[in-house]
Amino acid sequence: MNNYKYIIVKTFGNKTNDFLKCLLIRRKVFIEEQCISEDIEVDDHDQHSYHYLLLVNQSDEKQIPVATGRWRITEKGIKLERFAVLKDYRNMGYGKHILDNILSDTMVFNKTIYLHSQETAVNFYLKNGFKIEGEPFLEANIKHYKMVFKS
Repeated sequence: MNNYKYIIVKTFGNKTNDFLKCLLIRRKVFIEEQCISEDIEVDDHDQHSYHYLLLVNQSDEKQIPVATGRWRITEKGIKLERFAVLKDYRNMGYGKHILDNILSDTMVFNKTIYLHSQETAVNFYLKNGFKIEGEPFLEANIKHYKMVFKS
């Protein structure tokens, strides 16, 4: 991890300025980089989800939004979704900080915590306590795996 300090902002729904910052990160990562349709990326679940935003404090006191993730309650438990870190800030531990904060906040519900991981992120989630359940499947034309948190 670098020497930058960071803060994590938590917000609910899709009507806050912090949510708009989350959405900007998601647009850059999912829509621009991965060519996922905006109709798929921006969905009705945003208004019923808890969104997490990681801001990095730069040396000039400017805060840069660099990572995001969300969670929501479903019939199957708690689903973690929309984890994204801007390209220039990857492999610096920011994704883990978002994940750790979300896990800390959701474990109190004593429900199954699960997610659909893109194939490229499976090892990240395996290292952080998740296990693969079932066969791979396509979501937004990208291979995914259902993964469940095993604390």
